[in-house]
Amino acid sequence: MDIKKFIEDFADQFDETELDEFKPETNYREDLDEWSSLIGLAILNMIDKKYGVKLTATDIKDTITIEDVFNLVVSKK
Repeated sequence: MDIKKFIEDFADQFDETELDEFKPETNYREDLDEWSSLIGLAILNMIDKKYGVKLTATDIKDTITIEDVFNLVVSKK
């Protein structure tokens, strides 16, 4: 699994935020103004559909960066 592709898939869940704002170290809750719980649900759905990993809100609660989410998905594959 490639983090660059994961970041693109992650960014696709946002309508107004430019792709260049998404980096592995991005604190997605604090750094992205568009972040919402609905986008969080969309990300969980995307991870399930594209990566075959079912995560819960509790699973990602302790993540801070996009790379943290990526590493969580990799660990559950």
